[in-house]
Amino acid sequence: MTKDGQVETQRVVLADEHDPLVLATGRALPHVEVAYETYGRLARGRDNAVVVCHALTGDAHAAGVHQGARRPGWWDNLIGPGRAVDTDRFFVISSNLLGGCSGTTGPLSLDPVTGRPYGPDFPDLEMADLVAVQRRLLDHLGIDRLHAAVGGSLGGMQVLEWALQEPERIERAVMVAASSRLTAENIAFSAVARAAIMEDPDFRGGWYFEHGVQPHHGLKIARMMAHITYVSPGSLEDKFGRDRRGAPGEHRLDADFEVEHYLQHQGESFLQRFDALSYLHLSRPMDYFDPFGAHPDVVPSTRFRLVSFDSDWRFPTAHSLRIRDELAARGVQVDHTEVASPWGHDSFLLEPPGYHDLVRSFLA
Repeated sequence: MTKDGQVETQRVVLADEHDPLVLATGRALPHVEVAYETYGRLARGRDNAVVVCHALTGDAHAAGVHQGARRPGWWDNLIGPGRAVDTDRFFVISSNLLGGCSGTTGPLSLDPVTGRPYGPDFPDLEMADLVAVQRRLLDHLGIDRLHAAVGGSLGGMQVLEWALQEPERIERAVMVAASSRLTAENIAFSAVARAAIMEDPDFRGGWYFEHGVQPHHGLKIARMMAHITYVSPGSLEDKFGRDRRGAPGEHRLDADFEVEHYLQHQGESFLQRFDALSYLHLSRPMDYFDPFGAHPDVVPSTRFRLVSFDSDWRFPTAHSLRIRDELAARGVQVDHTEVASPWGHDSFLLEPPGYHDLVRSFLA
């Protein structure tokens, strides 16, 4: 990151035919390229590294601004000089997930065996696979131990998996609005989103790109529905209420209420930056995630800071309390705080009072 906050996305090959990435299912990827960004400077002792793990539809661009762009990275309010994740002090690493569509190997990447995009033949992923690529990136950067790993939502789930996979590698772990095991309701929401995509006529069994089409309708509906779960009832009511665009007394079947137009905008804008197959491949590992069952005897040396939000109904505080109780039962040092916020699950991307202070003090 330059003094004016500009950053560039870097790319590196972390697996090749001589050292393929073997996935949890046993399948191997003979070529894995990863897009990542770094902020701050790595100390001589290489002891100030902080990894940031993104949520379902995030990417490597967590902070700073790309040249010519207006919008900063998705966690720019948390990461930067003097901020909670202080880049004057820490060397921060953010990478795009395996299976993504923003520079890291995913379903639209070329399969070196066939010479065409993987498409629906891209292998199924588990949380362990997402973390395995993060671990390879650290090895590439020559970093043996992390000062901290920080993640919200799916990002927090990766942090937990990592701490259980490598119980000595992460000194501190920050999990915000995260879960260790999805409820039936959580899985149901994701099931509807995936059905909207796969049942779009343009999905074409996942080979849509070979037909010159995109399942835009299904992906848009998936995003619209998911977005409702990311915000709180109160925030929608305060922002839109029952405001309409139509004339008094007019009834119509298409969008009329302001909240409908808002969701339409959210769905349309999502189409410009995300791919349907990546949505499928990254949402599914969350459903199967059960790290305490998969690692029943692991006791990480990591210290944990958990944060939940009182208005989050996608991953409510009960999810964080389950993580706290599981870790505490193993003798792991863990603290949890529920933060008051009007913004629901998306609070982890915003600045409700006290939230960033908790992160700052824990990293210090």
